[in-house]
Amino acid sequence: MERSLPWLLLLLCFVLQSRAQPDNTGFISIDCGIPPKTSYVDNETKISYAADDAFTDGGSNHNVSLEYVVGPRGSQRYDNVRAFPNGARNCYTLRSLVAGIKYLIRATFFYGNYDGLNKLPVFHLYIGVNFWAMVNITSLGVVYRYEAIVVVPDDFVQVCLINIGAGTPFISGLDLRPLENRLYPQVNATQGLLLLMRRNFGPTDNSLEIRYPDDPHDRFWGTWDSSSSNDWKEISTASRVDYSVGDIFDPPTAVMQTAVTPRNASDNIRFSWEPVPQPNDPTPAYTAIFHFSELELLTNNASREFYINLNGEPLGVYTPKHLTAGGTYDSEPFERTSSYNISINATANSTLPPLINAVEIFSIISTAVISTDSQDASSMMAIKDKYQVKKNWMGDPCIPKTFAWDKLTCSYPNSSRARIISLNLSSSGLSADISSSFGNLKALQYLDLSNNSLTGSIPDVLSQLPSLRVLDLTGNQLSGSIPSGILKRIQDGSLNVRYGNNPNQCINGNSCKAAKKKSKLAIYIVIPAVLVVLIASVTTLFCLLRRKKQGPMNNSLKQQNERSTSTSHVLRNSGYGDNVSLRLENRRFTYKELEKITNKFKRVLGRGGFVSHPNPAPPYNGT
Repeated sequence: MERSLPWLLLLLCFVLQSRAQPDNTGFISIDCGIPPKTSYVDNETKISYAADDAFTDGGSNHNVSLEYVVGPRGSQRYDNVRAFPNGARNCYTLRSLVAGIKYLIRATFFYGNYDGLNKLPVFHLYIGVNFWAMVNITSLGVVYRYEAIVVVPDDFVQVCLINIGAGTPFISGLDLRPLENRLYPQVNATQGLLLLMRRNFGPTDNSLEIRYPDDPHDRFWGTWDSSSSNDWKEISTASRVDYSVGDIFDPPTAVMQTAVTPRNASDNIRFSWEPVPQPNDPTPAYTAIFHFSELELLTNNASREFYINLNGEPLGVYTPKHLTAGGTYDSEPFERTSSYNISINATANSTLPPLINAVEIFSIISTAVISTDSQDASSMMAIKDKYQVKKNWMGDPCIPKTFAWDKLTCSYPNSSRARIISLNLSSSGLSADISSSFGNLKALQYLDLSNNSLTGSIPDVLSQLPSLRVLDLTGNQLSGSIPSGILKRIQDGSLNVRYGNNPNQCINGNSCKAAKKKSKLAIYIVIPAVLVVLIASVTTLFCLLRRKKQGPMNNSLKQQNERSTSTSHVLRNSGYGDNVSLRLENRRFTYKELEKITNKFKRVLGRGGFVSHPNPAPPYNGT
């Protein structure tokens, strides 16, 4: 037992360490503008950042001016940008999400005079089809962050930059962080939160910024500049401050270990903010989350209790717990006003002045606009990726109507999502086979894929589109037979199919089978013929080579023997009459033999220009 104790302690330390290590599963961290297919690990947070080429196919990469490279803290994430000089809408698509849960989405912008124009742009930012914020860059060397917490309805989300004619949209970074649904109860399917500020009270270093891994959700907690109020004093603790199980805001302990309190016990804590008008909402509604924890061990009858007031009206009473984080918020947005003034003052029963550890202030944004049917949208994105379509195919296919994709028509039912009912990709340079994703467009009525370079067979899944009335496939390189499901719909009149000018296309299954039989018959004939010719050629070549090796025969006796032993080869009947072939081309004859053959030189074979050729007598017919 004593020997195993050190190992048990080591295992316990390992378990505690693993529990203390925050989990970044589901994080998507994009450094916009770095070279394609590259990545790196941030030295401070150990978060891995990826290039943005896998998330968007628009725009161009740029480096910020050298004078701004070493400017902001963590400058590696701000050394590059992606700019979008072309197109009214350019989007990033973040995939593999969990539909229906909350996500923190953060877009970062650092101009850094990347284009050398010193022209500060203004443009709009959308989450999917809902307006997010107006990005207004007012300084060359300042980092601007726009953060929202929303419910993502699908397994993907798109972040879009909209050109409003006030400069070229650009972006430096894009982050997505999953959140548990218990967090931020103000967020639902039709309402999100746009961060105005998230501040940590107490640290004396105003440049201190707390984020991951101190905050497992990677929220940025900036320091409230306490120099603006000399009436505050800082208090802190080295002890860990935990939040209760089921807490709905999860403030990190590093933030909750510091706080401010009035120097004069009878004073209040005061701060305020002004609303930021948005193009779609000039007077947005706001909500705030106040974070408190008692950092001092109270003795005897000491107590701390205080009111939280907005513009002089009480929001509630709060008593902080020792080394336990707690938050309070109003379940309804604050009444819209031109200025929001918060004051925190002690109750009559409190012996200690109020304190505050942190605050989060959000404006309310609507997410009520419904996007295109998720299956339709996913199918169109798959089609876009397969065929590398470069039209204005960015963002949602149908919503907003002003940005609807070219070459398609959408229907807009009052009580449901937009659907794609017509798709005309005629003469669009499509190649490869017909994507099965077309078969997921269940509301499609008209599909024109004519005059492209599509190959392969027609997928039968197209016959399962219940609303499809016209399918135009003319002018491609399709092959194979028309599927039985489509033939059936042609026969019952529910589908008009045009498939002409496909040289390898079979009208029906029987013609394809006949073509296959003819093809097999041709193979059966050609292959044996080729083999026969090959064998004959080899045999002829062998005989020629053998004859050349034998050479002339000089021995007359041997030649005479050949004549006497080869009588069976003297005459050869070709089947077309008596075509006699003498095998005497290599023999030498004696004078007596010639005299006998020519009957003493009386028969003449023919006459040339200078000599006469004796005609040999017919060969002896006996033995």
